[in-house]
Amino acid sequence: MKAIIASKNQGKIEGARKALENFFDNIEIEGIGASSEVGEQPVNDNVYKGAKNRIKNLKLYCKENNIQADLYLAVESGISNLLGGWLITNIAVIEDNSGTQSFGIGPAFPVPERYVEDIINTNLSEVTDKIFGEDKERRNKGRTYTNNNT
Repeated sequence: MKAIIASKNQGKIEGARKALENFFDNIEIEGIGASSEVGEQPVNDNVYKGAKNRIKNLKLYCKENNIQADLYLAVESGISNLLGGWLITNIAVIEDNSGTQSFGIGPAFPVPERYVEDIINTNLSEVTDKIFGEDKERRNKGRTYTNNNT
C-alpha cells in the first residue's frame, strides 16, 4: 500500500506512517509538498479548505508526474474562533483513488488572547519561535507544488 502526504515535514510523514501502520501491512509513505491555496496562517473555515486543496493539488501533481498511490493525505494547521475563544487545531483529510474522502480534527489547544492577532497576521510558527526559540523541524518545508490552473 502506497500513501502520499502533502508535506515534506518529517514529523507529519512519520505521524501518518504510524497511523496507517495500524490499518495496513507494508505501508510505504512519501511526502510531496502541495499548495493549500489559502493564506500562510489559515483561519476558521480555511483550515479545512486548505487541507482539501492540498489533496486536490497533490493528486494533480501525481497524475502529471505519473506517480501512483493508493491513498492521499493532507494535514492543515490553523486557528479557529470556536466555543467562545481561539484555538489552534489540525484537520487531516484522506482520499483514495475513487475519490472517497474523509477527514478528522485533531486535538485543539487554546491560544492566549495576547497572541491571536500576531498569529493571524503572521503564522503560528513565527509566534512560537518568538516565544520559545526557533524550531528547525517545523521549518522543514521542502519543495511545494502549486497548481497554477485553478
